[in-house]
Amino acid sequence: MRRAFLIALLSLPILSLPATAAAKGPPWISIELPANPLDRTTRDAFLLVHAFHHGTPVGFPVTGRAEGLVHGQRKSVPLTLRATSRTGVYALDRQWDQDGEWTLVLSVEQGKDDVAQAMVQISNGQVIAVSVPADRRDGWSIPRRITQEEIERSLRDRPAVVAARRN
Repeated sequence: MRRAFLIALLSLPILSLPATAAAKGPPWISIELPANPLDRTTRDAFLLVHAFHHGTPVGFPVTGRAEGLVHGQRKSVPLTLRATSRTGVYALDRQWDQDGEWTLVLSVEQGKDDVAQAMVQISNGQVIAVSVPADRRDGWSIPRRITQEEIERSLRDRPAVVAARRN
């Protein structure tokens, strides 16, 4: 009995090593659209947000905001996401005006300074672009925060981008 206890006690640090190692590295975010209408937890969602740590779906906190330009007026709308039937997958319902140009900023947070953000650009009610800004380090894509200037530029330049796609 004593020997079994000793073996169990000595194995604790080894068993906890993968959990510690798993916390290393940034989260990742991806966007899925359209949402699956056959899954009742994603039905009618505008899009889905996937939260990952490396390749593993995780239930990290996901937040968002919609930054818009509607009839020349700047708007900002905090977004609420809802959990779905899958770990690390969150549904986003439309919570912003149908009119105008919108940039959604969606964030997966693993910790105070560990964040992955996606920028979803919307024009005429349709997604026209999705990006996850990242820096290259040692051969890896490391996500970074989206700057306010990038958001403003995406809204300001949107009419030209949409016009160029039509031509």
